[in-house]
Amino acid sequence: MIYAALKTIHVLAIIVWVGGMVFAHFFLRPAVAQLEAPVRLRLMHEVLGRFFRAVIVASLLTLASGVWMLGRVARQVVQSGGRFEMPLAWIVMAVLGVAMVAIFMHIRFALYTRFGRAVAASEWSAAGATLAQIRSWVSMNLVLGVVVLLVTLLRWTN
Repeated sequence: MIYAALKTIHVLAIIVWVGGMVFAHFFLRPAVAQLEAPVRLRLMHEVLGRFFRAVIVASLLTLASGVWMLGRVARQVVQSGGRFEMPLAWIVMAVLGVAMVAIFMHIRFALYTRFGRAVAASEWSAAGATLAQIRSWVSMNLVLGVVVLLVTLLRWTN
């Protein structure tokens, strides 16, 4: 029962995170591109601020639930007299997941902070350039997220 609850939390957090990146990148960004820079950049600052608060929670829930599930399985194997060897798909998932969290932390605490300062100062060219950097890093995280999903769901590495 606990494992099922942890897995549900894990999957829901990933859906929020990866789904939000898909929405922002493929739907929101193109829709606001026609707005004038001050309006577009203020709007993106507000939207990203809300999204990033959700991603902080989602990323921490993903890490915590993943570590907990991994620990439960390892403990059960060892308690039954076996030797726990983490499947390659789990290793890929864990490594890429940690990389995604690190990239997100860079986006949120370095780039988004810089973006916010530029928006507050009405420095629209600097804000636009920083938003482009955020978009590039989000694109990278989105690719990593899709790779994790493919590896996990298709079990290519098992």
